Amino acid sequence: MKKPIVLVLVLILMTAAVSPAAPQNKVVAYYFHGNARCYTCRTMEQYSKEALETNFKDALAAGKLEFKAVNVEERENEHFAQKYQLYTKSLVLSLVKDGKEIRSKNLAGIWDHVRNKRRFFDYVTEEVSDFLKEIQ
Repeated sequence: MKKPIVLVLVLILMTAAVSPAAPQNKVVAYYFHGNARCYTCRTMEQYSKEALETNFKDALAAGKLEFKAVNVEERENEHFAQKYQLYTKSLVLSLVKDGKEIRSKNLAGIWDHVRNKRRFFDYVTEEVSDFLKEIQ
């Protein structure tokens, strides 16, 4: 009697281990840059990453939010320039549900706030919060 139960449990565990995980809903914050990186561009990347790490620790740890710095001048990343209609350094939020991008937004306001760290953080935090509400 114990052998069939053990066999069933082993089969269940094997199936669970082999089954692909369900695609995760998340927000990806891409900071897009090129090869030439001035002080302002580096500051925008730093502030973007710092705003996320300061205000969204739990979401980052849970995988609900990701930060990726991407050089669009590298061959494997060139497609991002067209996909997001990039013409300069940019912070783009991408809402991903069931493994597919549902919507995105270029946070062009980072250029307006780069000289004021608090306003920069407030702007990025508000926009990311709005995106995260959509995956809850």
